[in-house]
Amino acid sequence: MSNILCIETATTNCSVALSIYGEQVVLKEDNGMQYSHAERLHPYIEEVLASAKINKKELTAIAISKGPGSYTGLRIGVSAAKGLCYALGIPLISISTLKALSHQVVCDEDSYVVPMLDARRMEVYSAVFDASYRLVRPIEAQILTENSFQEYLEKSKVYFVGNGVSKFEEICHHPNAVFIKEVLPSASQMCQLAEAKRTAGDYEDVAYFEPYYLKDFIAGVPKSK
Repeated sequence: MSNILCIETATTNCSVALSIYGEQVVLKEDNGMQYSHAERLHPYIEEVLASAKINKKELTAIAISKGPGSYTGLRIGVSAAKGLCYALGIPLISISTLKALSHQVVCDEDSYVVPMLDARRMEVYSAVFDASYRLVRPIEAQILTENSFQEYLEKSKVYFVGNGVSKFEEICHHPNAVFIKEVLPSASQMCQLAEAKRTAGDYEDVAYFEPYYLKDFIAGVPKSK
């Protein structure tokens, strides 16, 4: 049996899915704009398992969205995933947050998909995939300008997806640009990706695995009153 619990906490969406041989059977998530992972993640896990009538001991692996994304959100998700793996003695699978997000777009054969997550100001976390979800340009933390992604836009239609898209829409007016705004990563798109990694035996070292932050965490400095 292949029962994989998929956990996505890289953005404000607290999302949990159960996959059986790559097929999503239950999904529970909160698409609100506020971070609620600390309060909702563990109850969501329990609700998903109960809905699927699956005991934790029947799980084959835990899949975690590894980032980039929110520092705190990723820490909460990875900590929960590691705890389950340790307790149950099962492997950990990591899924690129941006790759999973790209799978929310179905496009023409010659098109590109650019998953784009909000970072700060005019900065986003992004990558470029082809229509078959093969990585064309690696993940970067980049400052958006009106010339960003021009080499792809000149070739074909480019689908921009994620909560960082609104920033780019304001400055990009290329006719080949398609903007799919305010879409958040979901555990739903992790199911088939996680099953493929399980089949290949592509697991993480539970003891040493860390989220892919892409940038160092910078704590805010309180303003003096």
